[in-house]
Amino acid sequence: MIDAHLEMPYTPFLTQRPPGRRFIVGASRANASNKKRPTRLAGRVPTKAMSMSTFSQKPADVTKKWVLIDAEGLVVGRLASIVANILRGKNKPTFTPHVDDGDNVIIVNAAKVALTGKKYTDKMYYWHTGHPGGIKERTARDLLEGRFPERVVEKAVERMIPRGPLGRRQMKNLKVYAGAEHPHEAQQPVVLDVAAMNRKNKRA
Repeated sequence: MIDAHLEMPYTPFLTQRPPGRRFIVGASRANASNKKRPTRLAGRVPTKAMSMSTFSQKPADVTKKWVLIDAEGLVVGRLASIVANILRGKNKPTFTPHVDDGDNVIIVNAAKVALTGKKYTDKMYYWHTGHPGGIKERTARDLLEGRFPERVVEKAVERMIPRGPLGRRQMKNLKVYAGAEHPHEAQQPVVLDVAAMNRKNKRA
């Protein structure tokens, strides 16, 4: 292939000087006055703090604790956000998004939680039977006064956990009981006073 403008064989890299033009391969366009100037880091010895690496928790190094929370009088949404962070391990400096690094949480007195505003009578929970037109609904009052009042807290926490295999595994670390009794005394859970963390967390 012949380039009509240069009248010489085409090559990917120009090795000859075209006629009538001054062209030097590899010539620098920088001005002679633009010399390398000393910077503030010149002569400074690099320290270890200047080269940081991201920490990633290994599943074999995870140590899980047991946390006990009394939900009597606590606002459902505020309680659920705190529990979700503990289940995911976001309260730890070793938090790793793809590792189950959270602690086990025990919630008692789930039937005595508080709902703000008109949620107690107006908040609706929906589910579907799988058949056409099989949409069902139930109010928060129906759940709290029914057979399984702990489902209000379970659903609130579940909807704050990412969906997926890791989220389902983290939800298994949550134990919710409607009453004040729980069968996990052997684990020696540490009591967490959620009401003392913020005055808005508890309603009288």
